[in-house]
Amino acid sequence: MSHDHSHKHSSADAEIRARALESLLIEKGLITTDMIDEVVRQYEEDIGPMNGARVIARAWTDPAYRSWLLQDGTAAIAEMGYTGQEGTSMVILENTPTTHNVVVCTLCSCYPWPVLGLPPNWYKSYAYRSRVVREPRKVLREFGLTLDESIEVRVWDSNSEIRYLVLPERPHGTDEHSFDELAALVTRDSMIGVATL
Repeated sequence: MSHDHSHKHSSADAEIRARALESLLIEKGLITTDMIDEVVRQYEEDIGPMNGARVIARAWTDPAYRSWLLQDGTAAIAEMGYTGQEGTSMVILENTPTTHNVVVCTLCSCYPWPVLGLPPNWYKSYAYRSRVVREPRKVLREFGLTLDESIEVRVWDSNSEIRYLVLPERPHGTDEHSFDELAALVTRDSMIGVATL
């Protein structure tokens, strides 16, 4: 696993600037904290993860796309219109009946924004970043996911050059589901690997 986390601007500097801008806009009465919270919630839970869910649903329904996605995640995702600096080098990790993948960024919070939106707070927390590498099964159980001991758990460390997206197994009994119905089954947490469907 690579640990190169060089960034053009430090995330601490960006956070300081963002907080200063937020405070100024609130002070001027242009926005409220409730407005900011709602936008963040939408990008964390709805807008961003829905992009990834569409990628997953297409992979489940289109074998040629699935092969392309696993071979060149960046190009396959870009073809659907999901691009950006935080998604310039995407690697897709396929869950199988014998292998479960989980993603972390051990040094900061590298995350595939074009397909997952904003990273959740727990993904950025020191506890998750440090523990999931050492004791992945225990951390997954804390998320409510208990895997059979026969399933290999692989932990992947995102960095400034590579972002990972988990391709969950398609749930049984969904052969008749439409594309939109399949996409609605996919969660952000399943694409990080801390949940299944």
